[in-house]
Amino acid sequence: MRGSSLRRAPRRAPYPAPRVARWLAAGACALAPLLPLAPLVPFMSLVPFSAAHAASAPAQAGASGTAQAPSAQAAQAAQAAQAAHAAQAAQAACAWPDWNAFKHDLLSADGRVIDASTSRQVTVSEGQSYALFFALVANDRASFDKILTWTENNLAQGDLATHLPAWIWGRTNIGEDGAALPASGASGAPGASASAAASHVSGTPAPQPAWGVIDTHSASDADLWIAYTLLEAGRLWNVRRYTALGMVMARNVARQETADLPGLGRTVLPGPVGFKLDKSAWRLNPSYVPLQLMRRFALALQQTPEAPEWKALLASSTKLVNGTAPHGYAPDWVVYRVQSSGKGAFAPDEQTHAESAYNAIRVYLWAGMLAHDDPARSATLATFAPLSAFVAAHGFPPERVDTQSGTAGPNEGNGGFSAAVAPYLSALGRTDLADAQVARSRTLAQKSPPGYYSSVLMLFGLGYMQGLYRFDAQGRVAPAWTTRCPAPR
Repeated sequence: MRGSSLRRAPRRAPYPAPRVARWLAAGACALAPLLPLAPLVPFMSLVPFSAAHAASAPAQAGASGTAQAPSAQAAQAAQAAQAAHAAQAAQAACAWPDWNAFKHDLLSADGRVIDASTSRQVTVSEGQSYALFFALVANDRASFDKILTWTENNLAQGDLATHLPAWIWGRTNIGEDGAALPASGASGAPGASASAAASHVSGTPAPQPAWGVIDTHSASDADLWIAYTLLEAGRLWNVRRYTALGMVMARNVARQETADLPGLGRTVLPGPVGFKLDKSAWRLNPSYVPLQLMRRFALALQQTPEAPEWKALLASSTKLVNGTAPHGYAPDWVVYRVQSSGKGAFAPDEQTHAESAYNAIRVYLWAGMLAHDDPARSATLATFAPLSAFVAAHGFPPERVDTQSGTAGPNEGNGGFSAAVAPYLSALGRTDLADAQVARSRTLAQKSPPGYYSSVLMLFGLGYMQGLYRFDAQGRVAPAWTTRCPAPR
């Protein structure tokens, strides 16, 4: 649901030239190692032969002494090439009705994903990162650029190369309960949107909406997905500024959102502050580190000074995913504690009661989408085998599980949960269970609108099951539009 006041939010012009120059300069030294991984496709190879021939006509005509003015020839050739390229792009985009519905229901005209279930109509960096990825999978360059522009201007102070994005943005003059905050509690960050007309409740005027960053701290799950998607967009669309910015963001994540944990090594923290509990304990989140993304970063930066850090981050992420599920269910949060002997071990997170729920559901999703020849695939699939057994016995994934006992709560997971576990079940060879969860997800969505988070899980899970994208053993995404629609499983 997109209010008119949200759509009127002021925006800076996208990508001023100085910013592009900073991106390219900052990332230039890191671009070369990427190229052998995935040769970039020359732009002209995307244009049909007829358009390419038309584009070369001005030079040929000039050599033969054709009477037509060179400027007119160039204009006609450029128009022909542009039209052919647009047609090629339209043909390349595979049909994805779920993405179109997501844009209609949750994406504002200027590129922000809105969680309308919250009183503050918030946008979180996680949602922006996922929407970027979906736009790339859909070959939807226009939406990609809008989402990236909004994210940079509103969450990153206008420069993603310098600032990791704030994790939450929305109405700043009301609380989570919708009640007005004192005037001093409202903050209007740069890029905040204009106000709407005041309404009256019990004769008291409601505060005019003020919009901006609610919490300036960043979240590493979103930052990793944004950096990853920029790298992949640069590779697949042959746009160097995306690649450069992705490299710079990855380096900023490594510098600001990781720590060297004794016995575990360099590890991704959920954010830059607040996750070191004391001098020997840290709170971590297994769902923040999809192994295909961590492998992609490790390979992309293998010829840079940061190579040892990213190799260590891949190793610690693999341990975090596979070493925190004693009964086959990933926890939402876990504590890593170092003993007096210097050895470290994972321990239950008391604050969240070692529960597996709305964070952890993503762990199974990421695991199910690992490439068939990914080195971590077999062990990771085996880790969560009890989940498969539960779904087989009950017909749905549990909403919550006590990870220390393996006991599931009484409630069924929603349609987003079913979509999230479908790739995992398919990877185990249980296509019967996977297909049943896809059908359940669709049925529940027809009964009730799924909302922001469930919609995200559905786009990931159902899009994968439809063959709209895959990941390879190097962690690179392979959208169906790069080969045929859909991509083979």
